[in-house]
Amino acid sequence: MKPLSELRILVGRAKHQSDVLSSSLRKLGAEIVQVPFIEIRSCRSYRPLDQALKNVAEYDWLILTSVNGVDALWKRFRKLKLTKKALQHLKIAAIGPATRRAIEEHGLKVTIMPKEYVAEAVVKSLQKRVRGKRILLARAKVARDVIPHELRKFGARVDVVEAYETVVPKSSRTRLRAVLKNPRRCPDVITFTSSSTVRNFAALAGKLARQKGLRFASIGPVTSGTLRELGLPVHIEAKAYTIPGLVKAIKNSRS
Repeated sequence: MKPLSELRILVGRAKHQSDVLSSSLRKLGAEIVQVPFIEIRSCRSYRPLDQALKNVAEYDWLILTSVNGVDALWKRFRKLKLTKKALQHLKIAAIGPATRRAIEEHGLKVTIMPKEYVAEAVVKSLQKRVRGKRILLARAKVARDVIPHELRKFGARVDVVEAYETVVPKSSRTRLRAVLKNPRRCPDVITFTSSSTVRNFAALAGKLARQKGLRFASIGPVTSGTLRELGLPVHIEAKAYTIPGLVKAIKNSRS
């Protein structure tokens, strides 16, 4: 019998990003239910990002905190007909291995990736290297302000630009509630890979988010903190704040 046999797991990642987590859990024997809690959308206006990219020669550091940010930045780069050469003077910080891989796929070198894949660790890695430096942080429209707030304390000039936005998928409300109400489909475990997925799940599920029997699996302490902030328990937390780390934590919870 496989480690996750007879376990039904709800994966709420954005539709275009759910395959890696779902397939990894499925290989371990889990039954997968997919209902996205989050949808990635283009910005209403790319003017600030485009302006920053046109003036990228003025920056010393580029910070990217997600694969979505990398993808969005690169699309605008191509749209503006800029070349990779324009970025080669930059030191680049990536929040974690998936973001680093996405950056390296475009032929760029990552200078720093912290040991822990959270904003606080990015700040700690950079704090002694940014005084008097100009930093471009490309991220989601709504995000924690830890990085810009803290790096400014260390003397950095930080420009924060919106690269994409995350929204609640309206079509998921009916689907999610139908799943949670159906004993044959209701999950044993629900996975959360960001604070946004937690907040959106709570908004989509309403009172059903607190029904008995649900177990919540978090990718790391920031996501866990958001669960607790909303009055939801944390049953499983990944030690490595990555998709493989989350899969391992769910697997270990069965032993």
